[in-house]
Amino acid sequence: MTAARNARLALGGAVAARAALAGVAALTARSAGAPWRRMNYAKRPVTLLGGPALAASAAVTAALGAPAGTRAAAVVVGAVSGLVGGYDDLAGARPEQARDKGLAGHLAALKAGRVSAGAVKVAGIGAAAAVAAVLTRRGRGAGALLDGVLTTGLVAGTANLINLLDLRPGRAGKAGALVAATTLGGPAGGLVAGPLGATLAVLPEDLGERIMLGDCGANALGALLGLRLAAIPSRAPRAGLLAGVVALTLASEKVSFTKVIEATPGLRELDRLGRRPS
Repeated sequence: MTAARNARLALGGAVAARAALAGVAALTARSAGAPWRRMNYAKRPVTLLGGPALAASAAVTAALGAPAGTRAAAVVVGAVSGLVGGYDDLAGARPEQARDKGLAGHLAALKAGRVSAGAVKVAGIGAAAAVAAVLTRRGRGAGALLDGVLTTGLVAGTANLINLLDLRPGRAGKAGALVAATTLGGPAGGLVAGPLGATLAVLPEDLGERIMLGDCGANALGALLGLRLAAIPSRAPRAGLLAGVVALTLASEKVSFTKVIEATPGLRELDRLGRRPS
């Protein structure tokens, strides 16, 4: 029964995403789509409107598939992460924001008396993650407080980590789809069934370098995946996952994920799978 329901949710996510992409295709050629146009790593023109298409379809279907006590949290993290990610996609492209990239860039901007678009995004996702922790809290006391910290960290941290992977076509989508596929089991698996279908539906456009997920799509997808990880019953695995997310995030400030992937057999081939030659 669960497998059939998840299949329906995945199909619904895919249909919703394809419908949204059809709207994106119509908007991209018009003046309203101009602020979302970018040149990707290979200097090919793409649109960041793929991000809102994924964020909307993933958030809606995640809420439909989530357990009763997690539905409101899914709406909050999916919608808020997508909105502030979209704000960073647009405002972060301004010339004065060019140096405000990464954690170090955001902190440097704050020291200089400026609030970067990225800092707004971080604050927004952090607040949404904290709200999700309250909405899904388990019991009371010190244990509940620790669970809240884990939920907040997993939602915000995974949102950021998936976004850090959005440097090559399909990379963030592949990572997100793999995480979703491996967490479909259990009572909370329906939360990621719709986002899995939506991600797979936009992946061909991403790999074909017609769209990019941008902060909007990657952050929304990552936040929903983080919420699913936070629903794991045992506290120890959640703590281990959060430690891994934090370690990878800190490593990204010093190490290029792209260089590591290119130097690692298996990861290199998976990363290039379906991608156009650069």
